[in-house]
Amino acid sequence: MESIEKYVAFDLEFNTVDDIEHLIQVSAVRFDNGNETADFDAFVYSDVPLNSFVVGLTGITQEKVLTADKAETVLADLKTFIGDLPVIGYNANKSDLPILLTNGLDLTYAYALDVYEIADSMRDNKLHGMKNFQLKSIAEFFNVAEKNAHNALADARMTARVYEAMKDTQEAEKLLSKQNEKEINDDDNPFAGLAGLF
Repeated sequence: MESIEKYVAFDLEFNTVDDIEHLIQVSAVRFDNGNETADFDAFVYSDVPLNSFVVGLTGITQEKVLTADKAETVLADLKTFIGDLPVIGYNANKSDLPILLTNGLDLTYAYALDVYEIADSMRDNKLHGMKNFQLKSIAEFFNVAEKNAHNALADARMTARVYEAMKDTQEAEKLLSKQNEKEINDDDNPFAGLAGLF
């Protein structure tokens, strides 16, 4: 797993009507050496009525999107927030990146890694027994879940925190592996027990 220290994690919320995804919230968090240093959170203007499922899931109301800035303004601000940092997401190749592209922002060049894909690669050993691979389930597994899942800012934070937990797990495994190697090497040395006596 690639270890990135400075990056932006992002997430979107959207309202699907007649098979068209209408962007309604864009959020991101900037992380530096395991700590959140800044956040970005904006609703996006839409005059398309929100379906009741989206309102119930996200808590976003029609009023919030009717009084929000238009997508081009929000996405220009997001691009400025990201700057030249790498970007991470959770299963963003499936919907988030294409939705951004449809709305005029191409982040594929900056997309450094997908936390879902890392989780999927851990499926058989480290995450054995997981019922599903939804972001909140993975976040609960690593004890970094946010209460208001399906809010884009909360989901962006969980994406970053899950990634940080995965990095911590990888570092712990490296240390354990080094310790085990040292113990094996010590066992092979008949004079290892005499260390420190001379």
